[in-house]
Amino acid sequence: MNPVIGILIAVVTAILGAAGGYAYRKQASEKKIGRTEAYAKNLLDDAMRKADEKKKETILEAKEEVLRLKTELDRECRDRRTEVQRSERRIIQREESMDKKQDSLEARENQLNGRASQLQKYEETLEESRHKQEEELERIAAMTQDEARQVLVARIQKEAYHDAAAMVRDIEAKAREEGEKKARNIIALAIQRCASDHVAESTVSVITLPNDDMKGRIIGREGRNIRALETATGVDLIIDDTPEAVIVSAFDPVRREIARIALEKLIVDGRIHPARIEEMVEKAKKEVDNQIREAGDQAVFETHQHGIHHELVKLLGRLKYRTSYGQNVLKHSIEVSHLAGMMAAELGADVALAKRAGLLHDIGKAVDHEAEGTHVTLGGELARKYHESPDVIHAILAHHNDVEPQTIEAVLVQAADAISAARPGARRESLENYIKRLEKLEEIANSFQGVEKCFAIQSGREVRIMVKPEDVTDEGTKLLAKDIAKRIEKELEYPGQIRVNVIRETRATEFAK
Repeated sequence: MNPVIGILIAVVTAILGAAGGYAYRKQASEKKIGRTEAYAKNLLDDAMRKADEKKKETILEAKEEVLRLKTELDRECRDRRTEVQRSERRIIQREESMDKKQDSLEARENQLNGRASQLQKYEETLEESRHKQEEELERIAAMTQDEARQVLVARIQKEAYHDAAAMVRDIEAKAREEGEKKARNIIALAIQRCASDHVAESTVSVITLPNDDMKGRIIGREGRNIRALETATGVDLIIDDTPEAVIVSAFDPVRREIARIALEKLIVDGRIHPARIEEMVEKAKKEVDNQIREAGDQAVFETHQHGIHHELVKLLGRLKYRTSYGQNVLKHSIEVSHLAGMMAAELGADVALAKRAGLLHDIGKAVDHEAEGTHVTLGGELARKYHESPDVIHAILAHHNDVEPQTIEAVLVQAADAISAARPGARRESLENYIKRLEKLEEIANSFQGVEKCFAIQSGREVRIMVKPEDVTDEGTKLLAKDIAKRIEKELEYPGQIRVNVIRETRATEFAK
């Protein structure tokens, strides 16, 4: 066989086989598509059926919900309609009540208008009667209404003045019974313990230097010497432009004296450094302690009061460096001791007791800067601690009226203390200020109506005023004294207190012929 023919036959056979296979596959595909379409149609019909059922079910639920909402709305409308009807009924009732009240008010207003007209007529009638009565009274009294008013006012003023004076007298008597002792004691103690008017004069000591170069040595490198001295003594050193002088400042006179002695020793020695400063301060303390002991022994010797405990003697010596308004307390105590002893001798009282109590009456001032309490209380505790007699303790406690004096010696100590403190020159005050204060006292007293004469006595602690008896009544003297005291408190500055004594005296003199 020819090979070409064989090839052609093979080709044709392959083509025919391919065509037959294609036709078979196409037929199978068409059958499969038909089955798929049928299945899809069935699914679509089923979905449409279920959708219709779901739609019907949803519509039914919506109808049921609408019906329920409508039912609730109807019920709510009925409730609101009922509430509105109820409110309308209340409003109608209230309007009816308001109408009734309005009618009642109108009736009452008409009634009040009628009464007002009637009252106005009565007032006119009363005013006319009053005018007639006033005219008749003026005719009977032979004075006008203004004159009668002036007489009445004058009488009322006089009665009120009298009542006020009596009331003031009673009130002040009661207040004095309760508060005079305490108030006077508090003021006196505050003045004695402060002494602020003369702080500059009583709290500094001036030390003379050989030359101004010594100031630099006292200060030391970077101020170490002056700091060491101030720390060791508790004072302030003031180094300024004053030539060849250094100022030692401290409120405690004992510390100031120790610093003064130590600094003078350092200046003489010439070796000034912290170690030497501490050594000199210790020596100065011992020296001051010896001076204190000697001052106490001297006070005991001067007043002839032996047998006093050595600790009390030492405390007495400390009073040498204590001042009260510039008055040295140790000298004041010695003076009180002598005064109380002399008065006791004149009266036949116990001279030794009076002198002993007078010497120790201010012993509390030696420690009043270190302990709580007044110097009176502290003094009594010290005397009790060192076994002084009960009479001495009582005199110490009573010398400022903290307790009522029960013995004549206590009264004498109290009087001697006042005399020593009040005498001219006892307490520091410049002469010019002293004279000005006395003149101002008399000027204030003379400025009041009815004052005839006035005298400032007891170093300005009392002003004695003589009044004209025809211008000032007995009750008026109390008010006048109060007014003058208030004016003094307002315009003057003074230590302690000032007593205002107003004296009224009526004298009748006739001659027998």
